[in-house]
Amino acid sequence: MIVKWQRAILALLKERKDHSIALAIDTSTRPSRPVLIQNIVKLFEKVRPDTLLVQADFKIRDVSPVGVATIKYFKHGKSSYTEVLEWAAEQKIDTLFYITDVTGYFYEELQVDYEVFWLVPDDYMPRVPFGKPIRVA
Repeated sequence: MIVKWQRAILALLKERKDHSIALAIDTSTRPSRPVLIQNIVKLFEKVRPDTLLVQADFKIRDVSPVGVATIKYFKHGKSSYTEVLEWAAEQKIDTLFYITDVTGYFYEELQVDYEVFWLVPDDYMPRVPFGKPIRVA
């Protein structure tokens, strides 16, 4: 059964078939729903196997193709989006999907001139600094 958030992500991926896409995961804490995160990764792997998976907390820990990555979570709770957002700009990523609870920080001066979709795996939907939030809970 496909749920609303899966339909939304599928539509976004299909509409952006000619875009460079990356999927980032906030690994600063173990998520309450790790299976949900894994399902999101599998969705990207099936629909866009060329997606790069970025694992980051306060720094980038790993960048690898979405189908080969093993996700490793940390327990310190410190999260910064700056390095991932700068990496996406340097790599000329057109659309960045970021799985996070949106409690991290970034440099206010940072210029983000590409699409960002915040995939929030929580029932609570915080205000996002820019881009568009999608609740995936």
